[in-house]
Formats: sequence, structure tokens, C-alpha cells
Amino acid sequence: MSESTAAETERATLDGDENGRTRLFDGEPKTIQLTLGAGESIPAHKHPGRDIVFFLRSGTVDLTLGDETLSLSPGDVVRFDGDQDISPAAAADSEALLVLAASSE
Repeated sequence: MSESTAAETERATLDGDENGRTRLFDGEPKTIQLTLGAGESIPAHKHPGRDIVFFLRSGTVDLTLGDETLSLSPGDVVRFDGDQDISPAAAADSEALLVLAASSE
């Protein structure tokens, strides 16, 4: 999915696979393309020790973070702490780009 050049620059395409989650690069920070069909969701889970950036490329997603739910539209970007429960639910076919980086705290 990604390729490296001599200068250690990596380039990837956002062509997803059939499982809905595609790791774009090896190593850190962890970078994932998430594809959810309308009505699909991911059960509440955590990414301890991570700061997460969630960029919604297309569709509509209700992103539950702990006790709060954010309704996201294309172009919305959310940054949050991975130590809390996280659960995205797609109201329409959706694609998001997530970057999970080691927490600075």
C-alpha cells in the first residue's frame, strides 16, 4: 500500500481493502484508513497512551468519545485522547483517516 524512497519519504494511496481498515504506513505514528458502510459501527474500545486525530473524508459518522457523541460531516477533524472509550458509527457510507500517535504526556 505504501512505498519508500531513498530519502525515507513514504507515499500511500487511500485505496481501501474489503475489511474496512487499511494501515497506510508501518511504524509510528500509526495511520489508518477506516471505511464503514451505512449502519456499521465499531464497538467501544480504547487506545491507551495515544493521541488520535480523526479526519472524516466522506459520509456521516457519530463518534462517541466517553459520554459525549459528536456528529461529524465530511471535512470535520477531531483530536482526542485514546484513553477514553471510542466508538464510531456510520449513518451513511463513510471513510475516515485516523492518525494514532504516542501521547506526549
